Amino acid sequence: MERIPSYNALIQKSIIDHWDMDALTDFKGQTLQYHDVARKIEKVHILFENSGVQRGDKIALCGRNSSQWTVAFLATLTYGAIAVPILHEFTADQVHNIVNHSDAKLLFAGDHICGIIDAQQMPKLEGIIRNSDYSLLLSRTDKLTYAREHLNELYGKKFPKYFRKEHVSYYHEQSPDELALINYTSGTTGFSKGVMIPYRALWSNYDFACSAMGSELKAGHSVISILPMAHMYSMAFEFSMEFITGCHVYYLNRVPSPAIIAQAFADIKPRIIIAVPLVIEKIIRKKVFPKIQTPRMQLLLQLPVIAQKVRETICQEVKKAFGGNFFEIIIGGAAFNQEVEQFLHRINFPYTVGYGATECAPIICYSDWRSFAPGSCGRAAKNMEVRIDSRDPENIPGEILTRGLNVMLGYYKNEEATRETIDAQGWYHTGDLGTMDEYGNVFINGRSKNMLLSANGQNIYPEEIEDKLNSMTLVVESIVVQRDTKLVALVHPDLDEARSLGFTKEDLQGIMEQNRNGLNQSLPAYEKISEIEIYEEEFAKTPKKSIKRYLYH
Repeated sequence: MERIPSYNALIQKSIIDHWDMDALTDFKGQTLQYHDVARKIEKVHILFENSGVQRGDKIALCGRNSSQWTVAFLATLTYGAIAVPILHEFTADQVHNIVNHSDAKLLFAGDHICGIIDAQQMPKLEGIIRNSDYSLLLSRTDKLTYAREHLNELYGKKFPKYFRKEHVSYYHEQSPDELALINYTSGTTGFSKGVMIPYRALWSNYDFACSAMGSELKAGHSVISILPMAHMYSMAFEFSMEFITGCHVYYLNRVPSPAIIAQAFADIKPRIIIAVPLVIEKIIRKKVFPKIQTPRMQLLLQLPVIAQKVRETICQEVKKAFGGNFFEIIIGGAAFNQEVEQFLHRINFPYTVGYGATECAPIICYSDWRSFAPGSCGRAAKNMEVRIDSRDPENIPGEILTRGLNVMLGYYKNEEATRETIDAQGWYHTGDLGTMDEYGNVFINGRSKNMLLSANGQNIYPEEIEDKLNSMTLVVESIVVQRDTKLVALVHPDLDEARSLGFTKEDLQGIMEQNRNGLNQSLPAYEKISEIEIYEEEFAKTPKKSIKRYLYH
């Protein structure tokens, strides 16, 4: 294997190089500079060392994004232990299962998680540490109790004067294939597997990010972390690359509602924005579409001489909604609505759509917004190969396969699933179906396990039907399911908008019937929808905002 730089050495160098610069801020809360991060990491290392944590031990972390969560994560890697990030939106049972399955020795837990977990359900755990102040919620060993109670004293003995740059010395992994973290997937199938991410994958994603964004993102730039840090998409592209570069990362450590996100964009003016489609689509539909769908604006957009100027003006207004200082918005994690994407393309908005998987830590495909092909998810990313398992990849969808430095080691304690997913040639089988054009642009049709079969044997990709339906009147989101031989659409409508217009339930049902008829006119016979059912509650979602399809039938 080619020589791959030490990831922990990059963390060490960034801390030393950016010592007095702002590093991590909890939005509307405390700010840590790079030297503060280093000192806190050192305290966690002392806690580990004196409580018996060894290199290779598993350390679980579960809580909302925060500077303290990040310090505990960095301390784990730079000590030589293995991090087990757990999504804070998981249930107590899921947290218990992951802690037990991963063989975690310690758990760093956020306040919400501390309130719902039951230590008795995690018998092998030696201690639970509260994220906010690193106090002990549980200790099952005298060593851990002593280390925490005497932490400041131990720190003072180790650094009798004060902690300086030259004291920063982190564990530098020896092998690119060494295990760095175990990330439990939040997939839409309901079963969570422990993805073993090696150091080479962390470095490779950083290397890709530098090649894709390094010319635009510099030390001192501000970025916002909106997505959960326990998800690889956020960890790689809202934190890892930025921290190593010397950026200032802001955490939205409260529930990131649209209002909070909009305020954060306006206040922080991030240099790059990493988002899932749902965030972008909500802002466009609520803030932008109502302004441009007026008769006057539609008329102006039809006049060739004026239309270009109008589109430029609209583009500037959309940019303002996201802070106005970014060079690109990268969208990933789920399918992007085609109506919204076509609108952004028409106004020449600087967006691109990437594609990845937890198993690739996460990047598989990407293209810069200037070369991005609308409707695609880019081309094979740096350090990766991609191919379509089809006899005619340009026209007949096949499974998307990929291999390269980003691919996981396998699933923890699950050799059978590993063998089913990574073949003998090293290709990772994504489970996604797609095509690839002559330029290498990949177009996703949907998940192979979601594919439906019509009565006459035709393949049906429900995501493609849902994308069209989601652009219709008062539809927020939808799922297409198969009942016997018929297709039924489950729809969560925009109830606030319906109420503001004075619509009754009968009116809403009538509108959905109109939507169904309009949709069916654009679909072949075997894809036509027989019925629309209205769901008043939002569909349950994973933390990256993909619908948990397995819950709906």
